[in-house]
Amino acid sequence: MYSTEKEAFDALQHKYKLITEEVAKVIIGQNEVVKGLLISIFSNGHCLLVGVPGLAKTLMVNALSQVLGMGFKRIQFTPDLMPSDITGTEILDDQRHFKFIQGPVFSNIVLADEINRTPPKTQAALLEAMQEKQVTVAGNLYPLPQPFFVLATQNPIEQEGTYPLPEAQLDRFMFNLWLDYPSFADELTIVKETTGSKSIQLKACTNQDEITYFQQLIRRLPVVDNVVEYAVKLVNSTRPNTEKAHPLANQYLLWGAGPRASQFLIIAAKVHAAFSGKFSPDIEDVKAVASAVLRHRIVVNYKAEADGYSVEKIINELLKV
Repeated sequence: MYSTEKEAFDALQHKYKLITEEVAKVIIGQNEVVKGLLISIFSNGHCLLVGVPGLAKTLMVNALSQVLGMGFKRIQFTPDLMPSDITGTEILDDQRHFKFIQGPVFSNIVLADEINRTPPKTQAALLEAMQEKQVTVAGNLYPLPQPFFVLATQNPIEQEGTYPLPEAQLDRFMFNLWLDYPSFADELTIVKETTGSKSIQLKACTNQDEITYFQQLIRRLPVVDNVVEYAVKLVNSTRPNTEKAHPLANQYLLWGAGPRASQFLIIAAKVHAAFSGKFSPDIEDVKAVASAVLRHRIVVNYKAEADGYSVEKIINELLKV
């Protein structure tokens, strides 16, 4: 696709700039969240978006799929949703042969809207898809389109009638991104842009094959040993009552992050470095992605809540070491 890796690396930076500029036409004031989503996608990882209603989570994912030139399907998770509503089902056709009808999971980008509103049985239908990039129906394996990403949304303030995601499924999400309210100036712009007759058409800046190529390019970026050691030490510091545990972990955490967090820290740091024009990530790149990787992988105890130590505050303290 590109004659040299240097040319491909420059193209990746250029594409990142084009993509963010195009998405910014409809998504105002969420630059860091969009960057996090792109890091997740170019790392070949899934992402959980957490924010109150009305912050354009669905619009953001839809816009991103258009700009990336990939297929997009949205699944609205409800208490009566069944696993077959996600993966698909077999039907008996006119010739009395069983025929598999693909569900909405068969797309490049799957938006799992309000994923915590459906029971664990249905949530689990995504587990195989997220990990193995395939689904099993009636004993048959069906590979999913590549690249494949699950971008899930969750409302943090409304807990009635919800089913918290199991830790095993949370661990499969590379990033947990928090969306905050827009600033006053950004909200003024949003209102002006969206209450008139102006219509914005987004154009595709890349395609599936190029994204797959860039994912492989990212994997080939070198990482020096001290950066890998820092990432592993950071993850180890979250594990209470272990050799390298931070004192705050021993005091305030029930359990910490697993090895998957160390892997995600390094691959995400590679993408963060590449977007910044660096050929190899440093410790600052690891720190830049640490909160998004760790915040859904560590669990605080009751004492942390009593003493005012949130997950975010504990992560910030760990990053100071």
